[in-house]
Amino acid sequence: MTIATIGDVEFGIELPTFEPDTSLATGTRFADLISWDGVRFRDHEGAKKEGFQGAIIPGILNQGYLVAMIHNWAPPAEVVSVDTVFRAPVIADDSHSITGVVTDIDEEDGKVEIDLTVTNDKDETRVFGTAVIRLPT
Repeated sequence: MTIATIGDVEFGIELPTFEPDTSLATGTRFADLISWDGVRFRDHEGAKKEGFQGAIIPGILNQGYLVAMIHNWAPPAEVVSVDTVFRAPVIADDSHSITGVVTDIDEEDGKVEIDLTVTNDKDETRVFGTAVIRLPT
């Protein structure tokens, strides 16, 4: 169900799972766009030499995916804030999914709080956080 107003939101509802593009090609392209030159975003073997399991997806791209998930669920949402904790790198070319659950609704202010989690295919939490959004009343 697509959310249009604060009245459409229910406490505890789970957002549809979002599968971000965590391919090496996308991570590299994004790193180029933001002028991040590190080998850790471009090459699995080079990233391993830096101590990673493989090339990593830039953190700000992961945050962008969190926002994309929210907008897929609630297109008119204004994202007020996204607070993230990076527990472990998101490894390029591994499958990841993003889940979310509504943890607070403030109907008076039109705000919704959503807990978000990025996990890999081994069900390991890589990133988690909380978003606050505003919806039309």
